[in-house]
Amino acid sequence: MFSQYFHKLQNLLSLVEKDETERLKKAAEKVAECIQNNGVVHVFGCGHSHILGEELFYRAGGLVPINPILIEDLMLHKGAVRSSQLEKKNDFANKFMSNVDIGPQDVVIVASTSGRNPVPIDVAEFAKNNGAFVISISSFVYTKAVASRHKTGKYLYQTADLSIDNHIMVGDALMKHESLGLTFGSGSTVIGTAIVNGIMVEAINIMVENNFEPPIFKSGNADGAEEHNRVLINKYKERIPMLEK
Repeated sequence: MFSQYFHKLQNLLSLVEKDETERLKKAAEKVAECIQNNGVVHVFGCGHSHILGEELFYRAGGLVPINPILIEDLMLHKGAVRSSQLEKKNDFANKFMSNVDIGPQDVVIVASTSGRNPVPIDVAEFAKNNGAFVISISSFVYTKAVASRHKTGKYLYQTADLSIDNHIMVGDALMKHESLGLTFGSGSTVIGTAIVNGIMVEAINIMVENNFEPPIFKSGNADGAEEHNRVLINKYKERIPMLEK
C-alpha cells in the first residue's frame, strides 16, 4: 500500500512541476528580489499548513531571512478542534497581524489547501495592504467544490498576487481501500514542503546568477558553522525575533 501512496505523491509532484513551473519561477524571482533588497520572507498557515513555515525556518542549507508566523491558537497543540474553529473566524487575524513586521520589500507566503477560511485570507489581505508581495499555496479544485467562508466571498487564491495550485483533491487524502468507506493518506504537507523548498532553491540560484551571496545557514554540526551563522543571525534578528529566542 505504501508504494501506491508514494506513486501518487510522485504523480502529484510531476503535475505540480508541469503545470506550476511559471508560477514557481515567478515566486522564486520575487523571493530573490526580496532578499537582495534586505527583505524578509514570511510564511503563514493554520493547522498542518503552519508546517511549511517551520520547514523553511532556521534550516541547514536554507535561507536565513525566513519568518514563520506561528500563532499557537491556530496550531494543533493548543487544541485541535479549537484551532479549526478559530481559522473560520472573520477578522481574527487582526488580533495578531498587527504585531508582525511586514514591509513593502517583503514576500509573504500563505498556505491553505482549501483556501476557503477567513484567517489565511485576512493574513494575505493584511500583507498586501502593507505593500508586501503575497504568494498563496492552495488547491484550485476546492474553489469549485466548496463555498468560501470569508465575509467577502473570496478565496485565498483571489487575494494573493501570485497563486500556486498544489493540485490536492478535496479531502486531502490520496488513498482508498475497497473495504473502507473513507479515503486516507494526506498529501498536502509533502507537496507543500516540496513547493516551498523548490521556490527557495530556485531563488538561491537566481541570487547566485545575480552575483549576490545568498544568506544560507550552515549545518550546526559543520566546522566553522557557528561563526558563519551568528553573523547572519545578527543581521536579521531585529526583524525575526524568533532567531534569538
